[in-house]
Amino acid sequence: LKGGGSVSREVRVGVTQAYVVFVTTLGGQWLERNFAMFLSHVLDLVSHPRATQTHVEAVYSRRCVSFMLRATLGSLLGEKAQIAAAKEICQAISKQMRAVGKEVVDGGEISRFRALQKAVVNDTSNENKAGAADVSASQHVMVCALKELGSLVQSLSATASPLIQEPSIGLLETVTSVLLHPSMAARLAAAWCLRCVAVALPYQLTPMLDRCAERINNLKTSPEAVSGYSFAMAALLGGVHQCPLGLPHAKGKMVVSIAEDLLRTAAQNSRLSLQRTQAGWLLLGALMTLGPSLVRYHLPKMLLLWRNVFPRSQKELEAEKARGDSFTWQVTLEGRAGALCAMRSFVAHCPELLTEDVIRRLMTPIECAMTMMSHIPAVIKVHGAHLKASAAMVRLRLYDILALLPPKTYEGSFNALLRELVAEFTLTDNSANTTTSLLRSLCHYDDSVLMGSWLQETDHKSIEDQLQPNSASGSGALEHDPSSIYLRVPVGEAIPGPLPLGVSVIDASVALFGVVFPHVSFKHRLQMLDHFAECIKQAKGVRQQAVQLNIFTAVLSALKGLAENKSSLGPEEVRKSALALVMGALDNPNPILRCAAGEALGRMAQVVGEASFIARMAQYSFDKLKSARDVVSRTGHSLALGCLHRYVGGIGSGQHLKTSVSILLALAQDGTSHEVQTWALHSLALIVDSSGPMYRGYVEPTLSLVLTLLLTVPPSHTEVHQCLGRCLGALITTVGPELQGNSASISTIRSSCLVGCAIMQDHSDSLVQAAAISCLQQLHMFAPRHVNLSSLVPCLCVHLCSSHLLLRRAAVACLRQLAQREAAEVCEYAMSLAKKAGDSKDSTAINLNITETGLEGVLFGMLDRETDRKLCSDIHDTLGHMLSSLAVEKLSHWLKLCKDVLAATTDVGAAAPVEVGKEEDSEKKDEMDDDIMFTALGEDNKSKPSVAPRWVTRVFAADCLCRIILLCENADKVHFDLAAARSAKAKNPKGDLLVLHLSDLIRMAFMAATDHSNQLRMAGLQALEDIIKKFAAVPEPEFPGHVILEQYQANVGAALRPAFSQDTPSDITAKACQVCSTWIGSGVVSDLNDLRRVHNLLVSSLDKVQAGKGSSSQLYSESATTMEKLAVLKAWAEVYVVAMKIKKEAENKPPKVVRSEEEEEELGTTGVLPPDSLIILVQPELPTLSRLWLAALRDYALLTLPAEFASQLPPDGGAFYTPETIDTARLHYRGSWAPVLHAVALWLHSSGFSAGETADDAPAGSLRGPAAAYIPASSTPPAAKNIEDVVKDRMHLLLGVSIEFLCFPRPEEPIEHVMSCLQALCTLLDTPRARTHIAEDQLLGVELLNVLHRLLLTRDPPSVQLQVTRVVQETIHAAQEQLQELRNAKSKDDAVEKDAVCVFGEGGDTGGLVPGKSLVFAAMELLVFILVRHLPQLNTKVSDSPSHQAYRPQRLPEDSAKLVAATVTILADLPSLCSPAGSMTILPTILFLVTGVLRETAVKTPDNQVPPPVSAALQGIKTIITSPLARVEKTRSQWTGLVRSSLASVLEYSQPDESRPNMDDVSMLTAITLFLLSASSELIGVTSLQNGCMNRFRNALNSSDPWVQAKCYQLLLSVFQHSNRALSTPYIHALAPLMVEKLKAVERSRPGTSMELQAVQEGIKVLENLVAMGEEQNRVQLLALLVPTLISYLLDENAFDSAPLASKGLHEFALQDLMRIGPLYPSAFKAVIGAAPELKTRLETAIRANQASSKAKAAARLAQPTVQAAPTIKLKTSFF
Repeated sequence: LKGGGSVSREVRVGVTQAYVVFVTTLGGQWLERNFAMFLSHVLDLVSHPRATQTHVEAVYSRRCVSFMLRATLGSLLGEKAQIAAAKEICQAISKQMRAVGKEVVDGGEISRFRALQKAVVNDTSNENKAGAADVSASQHVMVCALKELGSLVQSLSATASPLIQEPSIGLLETVTSVLLHPSMAARLAAAWCLRCVAVALPYQLTPMLDRCAERINNLKTSPEAVSGYSFAMAALLGGVHQCPLGLPHAKGKMVVSIAEDLLRTAAQNSRLSLQRTQAGWLLLGALMTLGPSLVRYHLPKMLLLWRNVFPRSQKELEAEKARGDSFTWQVTLEGRAGALCAMRSFVAHCPELLTEDVIRRLMTPIECAMTMMSHIPAVIKVHGAHLKASAAMVRLRLYDILALLPPKTYEGSFNALLRELVAEFTLTDNSANTTTSLLRSLCHYDDSVLMGSWLQETDHKSIEDQLQPNSASGSGALEHDPSSIYLRVPVGEAIPGPLPLGVSVIDASVALFGVVFPHVSFKHRLQMLDHFAECIKQAKGVRQQAVQLNIFTAVLSALKGLAENKSSLGPEEVRKSALALVMGALDNPNPILRCAAGEALGRMAQVVGEASFIARMAQYSFDKLKSARDVVSRTGHSLALGCLHRYVGGIGSGQHLKTSVSILLALAQDGTSHEVQTWALHSLALIVDSSGPMYRGYVEPTLSLVLTLLLTVPPSHTEVHQCLGRCLGALITTVGPELQGNSASISTIRSSCLVGCAIMQDHSDSLVQAAAISCLQQLHMFAPRHVNLSSLVPCLCVHLCSSHLLLRRAAVACLRQLAQREAAEVCEYAMSLAKKAGDSKDSTAINLNITETGLEGVLFGMLDRETDRKLCSDIHDTLGHMLSSLAVEKLSHWLKLCKDVLAATTDVGAAAPVEVGKEEDSEKKDEMDDDIMFTALGEDNKSKPSVAPRWVTRVFAADCLCRIILLCENADKVHFDLAAARSAKAKNPKGDLLVLHLSDLIRMAFMAATDHSNQLRMAGLQALEDIIKKFAAVPEPEFPGHVILEQYQANVGAALRPAFSQDTPSDITAKACQVCSTWIGSGVVSDLNDLRRVHNLLVSSLDKVQAGKGSSSQLYSESATTMEKLAVLKAWAEVYVVAMKIKKEAENKPPKVVRSEEEEEELGTTGVLPPDSLIILVQPELPTLSRLWLAALRDYALLTLPAEFASQLPPDGGAFYTPETIDTARLHYRGSWAPVLHAVALWLHSSGFSAGETADDAPAGSLRGPAAAYIPASSTPPAAKNIEDVVKDRMHLLLGVSIEFLCFPRPEEPIEHVMSCLQALCTLLDTPRARTHIAEDQLLGVELLNVLHRLLLTRDPPSVQLQVTRVVQETIHAAQEQLQELRNAKSKDDAVEKDAVCVFGEGGDTGGLVPGKSLVFAAMELLVFILVRHLPQLNTKVSDSPSHQAYRPQRLPEDSAKLVAATVTILADLPSLCSPAGSMTILPTILFLVTGVLRETAVKTPDNQVPPPVSAALQGIKTIITSPLARVEKTRSQWTGLVRSSLASVLEYSQPDESRPNMDDVSMLTAITLFLLSASSELIGVTSLQNGCMNRFRNALNSSDPWVQAKCYQLLLSVFQHSNRALSTPYIHALAPLMVEKLKAVERSRPGTSMELQAVQEGIKVLENLVAMGEEQNRVQLLALLVPTLISYLLDENAFDSAPLASKGLHEFALQDLMRIGPLYPSAFKAVIGAAPELKTRLETAIRANQASSKAKAAARLAQPTVQAAPTIKLKTSFF
């Protein structure tokens, strides 16, 4: 590195890698101890003047040194050691600054002034050459040190806070001091470092911006200060997009004013004008990255500034040329470049603001800039060549912005523009042979194998780029383009490294050419293509190569543009010209050009898309390949074939497939030139890939060729082997799933593939091994059984610690796929590898690698050292798949893994899962002897401790923890039940259940939640919330009534407390509020004092919320404040909702029972939570809370307005959001409005809308902030608002918000929001005021019901549907109340006949209901939908359709049953809302549905329970039939018809039918009886109905089920007793005889069960009643039926004792009945008894026996107490 000017790039890169390997081998601990030495040595290298002779050399050396630092510090040191290293670097920087003669500014005014004086002196006395050398040397040291410092801080993220906070280190001071360094590169590096600090520690962002702003204003007179601090501000603004919490909005205004000031004062002082101009525009460009919401406010000003930079007209342009000296021109050009750069930033970052009008106004300066371009060469001639750079910068900016705008906007300027572009990349005015860097990205990634392996991705890509052949490749540096300091960093780069200006301009011109070309006329296309050919002809030698490279890149770019625009290339002559250009390059000796030409040919075929054209091209290549003998043309044309197939696809080029394949197979066998083989095989792979199944016929010959070549080509030709691997992979994909087959041909193909993979796996080159792995991965995808995992997995594990990135990537990608299917096997094989490793020598490297944590441990360890994005995401996925399939079985193993990672112990003994190491020293160990080996191993472990897991890995582990909890929940509920878990563990000691690990879970969550790293704190709080939710209700078996989480109260409180401290970021506080409310609401905490602790955290944050806008000094954007305040309000709302729920439950319970969750009353315990304790805690805050909640809801309501109402939003924002952050605020409101709505509804319900009316307005004067939003804008004093208006306002607000949400709940809205919203509506409608409000405006009710109907269509869960029915019910009740009031009022007014009162209601006189206006219609729609959804058989269309299978009724699930019941209840209420005519319109439907529900749900249950839908249906029938409508004259006949047909339906449904064996006869009979009793007048004398009814009763009496009989007797009794004899008499005549027979028959078969006994008793009751109803003269006959029957039930004495229980019961029942009947009808009784003497004797014996037994019982009763007293007394005495 220090060598003379002749050091070759290769040597420099080699030395760099040697350093890295050397340090890695010595290990992390060595580096930690000797870091100071290493750092000074490395920085010394870069300060050596010979390492930095030219600028490009210097950049290369800097990149090498940066790589050395990054590769060692980044992966070898743990977080603690990295912090120590950062301190060292800080010291090195301040030492360098002292050398340059700038003291570190410590903030004191005087010293700052001194530093300034020195700076000025230094500037003037620059003759001192030594000083200049110092500066140039120090700048490179600075850049390396600052870059590394930035990277360290950024990778440490929030864990770096000690670095910033320790005053002894003074990191910020040190870095800021470099902003005054004389060298621009150092200033930029310092700015970049500050950006890294801001991204890592967002709370530093605002203070640093303020500090820079203040310094820029104080040090306006120092050019370095203006430049340095503006760099820093730009860098900080560019970092904002990585800080989710953002910047306060006011900072934007501050930046604009500083920038304006700089631009305004630029002309005042010539010494500063250049810096001020650049700084001003740089700041404005950086401001644009903050996005549209902020830029919107400054746009008019920006447009004005842009317009003023450029001359207004052609005339002014001309005049300008004549004026000015070289310095003013330089300033002017820099200013215009800056303006264009800011424009480009605007277009890139604020696409939403690009309206037609804005684009039009941007085009004025842009067009002016284009015109100016043509004048520049003349100006440069006059004023000297040093303006060239500035002019190039203007061109670069111009091309950049044009590429982002739609080409249509600058069509007029195409000609001039294309002239410029073509001149740019054909190097017309450029004597240097500069080449573009875009060719690589425009060529296909897969083609890299042809251009040599320097294109492959490796860990050291950042320095290997230096070896690429194109200009200045790998020499990116910030100082080439300062604007890159605020742009987004390209993916995959750590630090932006724009290429030197010369290359960047050419790149930009090539890119723009590709954008413009598709929009150019064919004539111009032809001219340009011809011009290209001409340019290539004229150039010679090296220059020709350069011109050709640029032209090809441009042509490729243009063809790509054409393909994307789907436009064609043009007519024949354009094609000819293009083809000639391309074909010429296929024979070019430069492989890169040949690649580009092949690519261009393929793209042309794609764009032209005509078969004849493709055939012509293919034929041309065929002919060439047949005749040509030289390597160059054979390689070029074989690639051309591949590219043709690649871009046209298998179908377009199918007819050439055979020829292409045969030619390429032949070329691939050409052993003389390996290059030809490589290109031919590569093309073959492309063809196989693109042809797909069409290639199936050629698979066998190709496969045999591949195998032959794998065996014959020497392994040293790795490119050939790589291409063979590609071919094999493509072939496997072509055969695809067929590979599973068992036919002979398939198994041959399969074994060939496996053999091929095995050969490649043994190859020494890592790229070939990677190809082998991906082939095996393909095979495993199609034929998993045939891939031998026992050999593959160990091989992959070995590759995990390979030093080659591509090999590690392939191994992890393969593991990821294997783990998806067979995670358990993969882990087992990996563990077996660890066990075997002890035996053989060469597995020592692995032995270090896999410890008892298995493969998972290794992968977790890799996460700490890998930086490649793809690799890390694959590792995450692999671990995720393993977790999903194994975590539940191996629970403690996975929990221990997560715990080890989270605990992040640095001590080695703890078998930490991570082993550092790219084990490059394994070769060295191979030579050792076995016994030495093991001792060496022991030492090795000591010298190389593992890196403690970094915070990113710890966050991943915390996420894994949450996933494990979820997996256990889905697997088995035993995981959440301690008692069950303990018994399961006793049975199977190996079993593992989550609940047994609860203390570990809590400890892990606690560790994460109290970490330094903010991301980890978020993950920890999330885990804590999950644990609380899942375990809150798990009881503690040893202490009944307690829950297991109670013992962890202290941990939870301690985990939450730090999140509420002052300096915690808003997002963490917001999350913590959520956890708080979950914890308080979970009911775990039983002690009021413990509850207070957590509750106080919420109270403290509530004070913050009240502070109002802009009171505290802001570190983050306003939307972060919004997020925090809303989170607090949401948490309070959730707590309040739970509190009200507990209170309500307590009120509904009998007073003594204590809520089990809260606590148990052991004798004498104190601190028992009364059920309303939560309410006691919330109550004092309610006045404040309710006000804030209403304010938040108002904000939310305004924010949900559609865009066209934007003008109506309050200009200064809402209570909790500012107008600038409106877009982000919406999201926060969206997350928290639902619980708040529910809470407000509960509060209004409990206060009956009355509380808080005055509170709302009175203290407005005394309150700051949000309260101000409540004072009505009108001039009337607040008190003027009367209570009615307030109620109305609040109702409108709540209903509006609910309806708006329910109209269209976004699919991603959680179901809890829907539930909260519905519960809030329910609660609201439970208050009389709200009910009157919704009833007064019928359309409101209709709208609500329609919205609910839509909600049902989209959301399934039964809980939602039930809640909807509740809301509907409340709405209907409200309407009923309203109607009732109207009717009452009417009947008071005029005592008209009753009829008229009913006329009120929907449907008026006509009975028509208008859809959309009718509440009843809306309700019917919704209810019918629910019914049909749960009982599809109700829909006649379904049952009539031919495909319908007969359906047997079955029990509905519980949820559905509740729902259907609720629905039926509401249906039955609807007629009461209608006028008589209206109700006649809906009754048929309602009756049809209700009887239908009865039919479908009346199913026998084993316990004879009546299902809820059935009881609801019966109740509904009763409600409808007994309604006052029956008395209305007008509709009498209709009504009668309805009642009769309904009864007919019920009769029809209850017809016994073998298809419905389990029908519930009792319910059906009940329904029939209801009709008979309630609608007797309509049914008398309708014989068909009467016969039907009698039949049903008869069947029931004859039923074999005693329950049915008993019920039937009861129902008959009610029919017989009916007051209208006309109804009852026929039934008595028809059914009484049957009854008597049944009861007589009992004597022969006495009842055996209590049920049967009950049936007999019911029957006797009916008979008794008949006796009572009979007239006096018939009584003897009636008693002659009853008494003998009863006497026949009596048993004689001997039989009595042995009789079964039911039989005895019958005897006693009969006896008592007889003894009761005798005295009732003495004469008739005597007559009956007298007529039959044997009856008399039976009765007398029974009475005697009864009396004897009752005497005995009485005696026993008397004796009892004395006997019992003795033992109880004894017991007590013995006890004490």
